[in-house]
Amino acid sequence: MALTDFLAELHARKGSDLILKVGRPPLMRLNGQLLPSEFPVQDDASIEKNLEPILSKFHRDRLEEEREVDLSFEMKGMARFRVNVFFQRGHMGTVIRLIPLETPTIDEMALPSVLKDVASSPNGIVLVTGPTGSGKSTTLAAIVEHVNYTRHAHVITIEDPVEFVYQDRKSTITQRGIGEDTLSPSRALRAALRQNPDVILAGEMRDRETMELALHAAETGHLVMSTLHTNDAKQSVTRITDAFPPEQKKGLLRMLSHTLRAVVSQRLLRRADGSGRVAAHEIMIVSPTIQQLIEKGDLEGMAKAIASSSSYYRMQSFNQSLAELVRKRLITPDIAMANTSSPGDLKLMLKGMSRSSGMSSVGPADGFREEEAPPKKPEGGGPPRRRRAPPSRRQMRGGGEQGGGGGG
Repeated sequence: MALTDFLAELHARKGSDLILKVGRPPLMRLNGQLLPSEFPVQDDASIEKNLEPILSKFHRDRLEEEREVDLSFEMKGMARFRVNVFFQRGHMGTVIRLIPLETPTIDEMALPSVLKDVASSPNGIVLVTGPTGSGKSTTLAAIVEHVNYTRHAHVITIEDPVEFVYQDRKSTITQRGIGEDTLSPSRALRAALRQNPDVILAGEMRDRETMELALHAAETGHLVMSTLHTNDAKQSVTRITDAFPPEQKKGLLRMLSHTLRAVVSQRLLRRADGSGRVAAHEIMIVSPTIQQLIEKGDLEGMAKAIASSSSYYRMQSFNQSLAELVRKRLITPDIAMANTSSPGDLKLMLKGMSRSSGMSSVGPADGFREEEAPPKKPEGGGPPRRRRAPPSRRQMRGGGEQGGGGGG
């Protein structure tokens, strides 16, 4: 069986990732779960044969030298794929992430509409954060696509490798892949400042040098977008300041308070009906209050300000997002509780919702009471009749560890 057969099956089953490992059949991540396929068990010869068509001489040389390499390719009319090829215990292996051909929009992804305002920022830094596989790259692509359709801008992307391929709309988008178009992220960032950019997508801020260059680009009047592997805004600010010597922290916080525009943190959670996954978001917009708190280094106060600024600035905490997803019956209370870092606060929010709406705190099978399922519309039209459920006496189950999804 050829690699194209595996990828066609992955695409048909709406999967996100394919893993090839010697001694196992091809593995596919479907709705966040890693499952074996019905294809034959892979050996060294089959994996090397399958990867041969997508590895250029450049990629082969780099793989031989560094023992791993990133690349991307496209299957015409189907999808693009991000590939990491590596060695494990002396055997070649690979993980391949599926990337849709069409760049998603903010509306199509049902992302918070405030991200459209974020995309309109003339300068500063916008961070999209979350664990591996939480969809950071896709959210960032949607923000870039909004710029593409609404602004006459020169957008430079620095990616490892290039994932979504943009078609120029109002904007002109220059995409540079690490290893193929430029040697390193830091070199590309330095060069970008001489390429007349309005917006720079800096892939991932992995080290101090990249962070310094991104901050400098934002200070000099450019909008810089990037990602971090952090769970929320508080961790994101900490990650940046911890990358620098302690004596620079005060000045760095002052710089961040003036350059940071927004932090969008997300996690992918299993839907209540099992049909896929849905994103929960923390949205921090740097308002005057947030700006002052960052400059003072009061990150606990910053986290509290996010939760209390939902009305005017359209911020939201993770707990607010989780509670809203439960209210819409997109996730179960159990899933919400398992993915919060503040279970006590979320429990109170869900309990308040339960009292006001008649929703049970935790149901027997899927997290909702059977009698509280969404009402069916009666025959003959008219509004649906809602049965009143007796008040629940069961206590909500608490605790749980913080989680995330399986591309980003």
